[in-house]
Amino acid sequence: NIYIDLNSEQKKLYVAQLEKTQKELDNILSTEGFKKGNFKILQLLTKLRQICIDPNVVYDNYNGESVKLEELLKIVEESCLNGHKMLIFSSFKKVLDNVKSVFEKKGITYYMIDGSVKSKERMNMVEKFNEDETDCFLITLKAGGTGLNLVGADTVIHLDIWWNPQVENQATDRAHRIGQKKNVSVIKLITKGTIEERIIELQEKKKILSENLIEGNSEEILSSLSEKDIRKLLEEGES
Repeated sequence: NIYIDLNSEQKKLYVAQLEKTQKELDNILSTEGFKKGNFKILQLLTKLRQICIDPNVVYDNYNGESVKLEELLKIVEESCLNGHKMLIFSSFKKVLDNVKSVFEKKGITYYMIDGSVKSKERMNMVEKFNEDETDCFLITLKAGGTGLNLVGADTVIHLDIWWNPQVENQATDRAHRIGQKKNVSVIKLITKGTIEERIIELQEKKKILSENLIEGNSEEILSSLSEKDIRKLLEEGES
């Protein structure tokens, strides 16, 4: 795991959204209750997760840096120089669209799969990636969790933390298929003192165990969490 400090601009946005989320959570719990307010609570938590990855996903007018995209670019450029091929996963298509733009400016070659790419086209891209010199394969977590054999890669990068670590492991396994001849490195980028660290704490306590969490269904994601757990996710500062 690579832990990264938010820059001042990202931190300011995160803290402002965190305070807003805490107030809105109190309002939802007092008016609708925990169970009825599931969907709204998940939306609030998702927005915090997105700010950690790239504020541009939430704020169209954000022109500042994203510490994760900067760190990703460093890792990718160094890995390319050393002849590595990478799988890069995110839960959010817009995040990968932004990564794609950065890669195009820097001349980094890639394929990309999200939920809109048809099965036949996916298989064609997978075959090409395993044989050619393309540097990276960008994949949304939902689209790339199962069924893809990507032994051409020897590095897996998770740009964001998903609720259920088993889902991340399934994605990582795309590079651990029969025919893989290299050691596979797995990198997770985590922003310090944010909801991402709190999710990892919950994972370690085996709080989030549902097999179905990939769909993003609010009831599935929040069913194993208590109100106390949600408030813990909204704590600020170092673990």
